[in-house]
Amino acid sequence: MQLNERHREYWRRNLRMISILLTIWLLVTFVPIYFAPELNEVSFFGWPLAFYMAAQGSLIVFLLLVGYYARAMNRLDREYGVQEDI
Repeated sequence: MQLNERHREYWRRNLRMISILLTIWLLVTFVPIYFAPELNEVSFFGWPLAFYMAAQGSLIVFLLLVGYYARAMNRLDREYGVQEDI
């Protein structure tokens, strides 16, 4: 199947969005671990901040990333006419 310029643009935009979201995921996952001793000096709802980020904060961010990706892809699919008919 030969891809035209519109298909290439669709995939470029899709890959750019995935790259940005994966970068956010990487930061939320590994930055709190790397800076845990410094973050533990800050208290958040009575818990050390690094513990809170590992136990709750990162999970909330992950759910927000998934929700954003689903909405953004639905919008992108409609824009390029490749949406699924339900």
